[in-house]
Amino acid sequence: EVQLVESGGGSVQAGGSLRLSCAASGPTWSTFCMGWFRQAPGKGREGVAVIDNLGRTYYAESVKGRFTISVDTAKNGLYLQMNSLKPEDTAKYYCSTSAWRIGECTREHKDYDFWGQGTQVSVSS
Repeated sequence: EVQLVESGGGSVQAGGSLRLSCAASGPTWSTFCMGWFRQAPGKGREGVAVIDNLGRTYYAESVKGRFTISVDTAKNGLYLQMNSLKPEDTAKYYCSTSAWRIGECTREHKDYDFWGQGTQVSVSS
């Protein structure tokens, strides 16, 4: 069973940076797709950034050039470096992995099977 625990959220001013970390456990957590999702109050869960087991990355248009996803399998860690943060980035951020994959990884939350408890990111203007 895969277990995921996020950390690194907090409150920052617009233009600031945060680095989210996800500590993963379980034998297959990095086998397929790994990603960061976010959910703001009253909104659906959005796929922010995804990375596959070959290191290919996929980003939401709204974060391209500002966010960077990375994985360190030796440390069982998934990371999201967030720069130039904007108030619209305010949300609860979740780490997630998929139990299987056919084709390219997606940013659709329905395609992911294991979830952490989330970490809050708040950006003030």
